Amino acid sequence: MQIYNTKTKKLEEFKTLEPGKVRMYVCGPTVYNFIHIGNARPMIFFDTVRRFLLYSGYEVNYVSNFTDVDDKIIKKAIEEGVDSEVISKRYIEECLKDMASLNVMPATINPKATEEIDGMIDMISTLIEKGYAYVAADGTVYFSTRKFKDYGKLSHKNLDDLRSGERALKVSGEDQKQDPLDFVLWKPKKEGEPFWTSPWCDGRPGWHIECSVMSKKYLGEQIDIHGGGEDLVFPHHENEIAQSEACSGKEFANYWMHNAFLNINNHKMSKSAGNFFTVRDIVEKYDPMVLRLFMLSAHYRSPLNFSDELMEAAKASYERIVNCVSNIDFLLKGERVSNLSDAESEVLKSLEQIREKFNDVMNDDFNTADALSCIFEQVRLVNSAANEESSKEFLEKAKKEICTLSDVCGITVERTQELGDADIEKLIEERQAARKAKNFARADEIRNELLEKGIILEDTREGVKWKKA
Repeated sequence: MQIYNTKTKKLEEFKTLEPGKVRMYVCGPTVYNFIHIGNARPMIFFDTVRRFLLYSGYEVNYVSNFTDVDDKIIKKAIEEGVDSEVISKRYIEECLKDMASLNVMPATINPKATEEIDGMIDMISTLIEKGYAYVAADGTVYFSTRKFKDYGKLSHKNLDDLRSGERALKVSGEDQKQDPLDFVLWKPKKEGEPFWTSPWCDGRPGWHIECSVMSKKYLGEQIDIHGGGEDLVFPHHENEIAQSEACSGKEFANYWMHNAFLNINNHKMSKSAGNFFTVRDIVEKYDPMVLRLFMLSAHYRSPLNFSDELMEAAKASYERIVNCVSNIDFLLKGERVSNLSDAESEVLKSLEQIREKFNDVMNDDFNTADALSCIFEQVRLVNSAANEESSKEFLEKAKKEICTLSDVCGITVERTQELGDADIEKLIEERQAARKAKNFARADEIRNELLEKGIILEDTREGVKWKKA
């Protein structure tokens, strides 16, 4: 297996710290709103990496955090007149629902920043003791970047170049830094913000320290793979390395993987541009598996462009796989001969060869685009060979081949039992009653349940209408 390492800028043979075991940390979202489709790309991709590692025989300890204390969360809480915890808890639950709809496997653990404060205080104390951090007059604790001689080794940025490009700092408290490039480990509380008691002041941790502490606690001082979006390379992941390695004196992560950006119609996604989409927005129009397939349709290190046309193409591709499996299921309902024919044996050999090709392209830096092509190649062969004369053994083995590779990609291709019209109407009535009773959680649950069954609801002035996806 070869992995492209951001730190070395080259493909490297994958070797684990422990034989047969993978320690993997992926930066999770800041939970202040519904996750957007930009968040979905790393979630889906790194879930696929995990699935392929499991398929390859590894035991994977997969940790992905929730940042549940942040300026955006605090701002949202103030706007709604509630505690920050109310906001973070709400959107953690909603995020988990969206991840489940996209068939993202639950992490081994999803640690929350607010539950790891003691560990952060301990690590910061160690960094101060070792001379890598200092306390300003107001109780702010900074990491001294120049004390860490390898700073910049992930992003390949030079400290002197960064220093020359730094703007004059005019933010309150920033003038206490010994160097403009030093970053915050702990900051004093502000009125109305959540805070914790520390040896330096009542306050809260900086963003970067969170992941260093959670990774160390749940995976150890050294890990195999650290992943995230390319926007995290600098400063977040660079600062993680500085903190973790200054504290332990050991290499933090052996392989750094970063997915490229997702664009919308060749433009950066932003609310101001009116092209900002949540996962919920998209799965109201498309099966979540269509979105998942779309996210895997380009190599993870290549920018991915989102558009209606490309989503329609992904929908058609997904339906090709689903229809192939459905056709096999239909044929299996009839009377079948048991023994394979010579022609069927040859087709199965071809399917196995395609599976080997799938393994090869996934072992080559997780090339999901080519991996999907292998699935489509299997579908084409099976569609040509499967008919009323096919043996039971052939149909079952052909289905298993397609479903196995699809499952490695996290794409569910077997149709769930369809609901009858009366069942749909009954659930819609229940949803309306839940909304009237202001039980919006149950209303959303019913909408998601129907969506998973391929039923899309539309709230109109004339009432609720539904259609099959």
